[in-house]
Amino acid sequence: MKITFLIPLLLLLVVSPVFGQISDKTGLLTRLDVDTSGHTFEVVTVSNFEILDHEFDKEEKRLTIFIKSGLENNLGEVTIPKNLLAGNFTFYINDIETTQKSKSNERISFITLNFTGIGNNKIDIIGTDALVGVKEITEPISDEKVPYEESGGGCLIATATFGSELAPQVQQLRELRDNKLLQTESGKSFINSFNTFYYSFSPQIADYQRENPIFNEIIKAGITPMITTLSLMDYAETESEVLSLGISLIILNVGMYVGLPAIVILGIRRI
Repeated sequence: MKITFLIPLLLLLVVSPVFGQISDKTGLLTRLDVDTSGHTFEVVTVSNFEILDHEFDKEEKRLTIFIKSGLENNLGEVTIPKNLLAGNFTFYINDIETTQKSKSNERISFITLNFTGIGNNKIDIIGTDALVGVKEITEPISDEKVPYEESGGGCLIATATFGSELAPQVQQLRELRDNKLLQTESGKSFINSFNTFYYSFSPQIADYQRENPIFNEIIKAGITPMITTLSLMDYAETESEVLSLGISLIILNVGMYVGLPAIVILGIRRI
């Protein structure tokens, strides 16, 4: 019962045929614990490649992520708390400087990685500021993590639609995933299956949105009502409430996206 009832929600996001199946690790959210100066910071990634390891050099203000990819085209999102690493970023893929996109607010830096290369790769993210306002602790590292209020990656299609990873609509989807779905077993199962499916076509859709403003407006008109209805998930507190509200939203969205157009078409045919 866990994920079966949530799978139809995937159909509401499909605006183009699937472009081929990829790794079963595609889109999995990974949380990296970065231990430095007596604190533990949490870096969050969502990607279509596997995270093998990571390391942080506070002197060089560098976060290094070691990955393994089964695809030529790699796409990832990295969320870094600004009290760990901030400022103007420089990026290196396998020791070669490259240009990547980054956005930030007062708490986090959100980085979108897009590069090519199958197999093992090394990603270096170098900032101009590190551990700002963080007091070094010489005692053993505790299990408590330095908190920050926002985590997780964003939705590629929603980001392209609304123009920024920090747009309110993208933040809403990210918070729904991290604060609701990932807090329940059924939600985790849904996210894992959804990401495998979603990342198989969303990069192509997002790229086409950026190239075609008219297509982007069509997508915006299509997903805005769905995002609005998802705000009802804020009222779900328990696993059963997440399931029941999720099923209700599926029925509601099927009615909006399938039922209403069908009624209109039937009405026109009778005229």
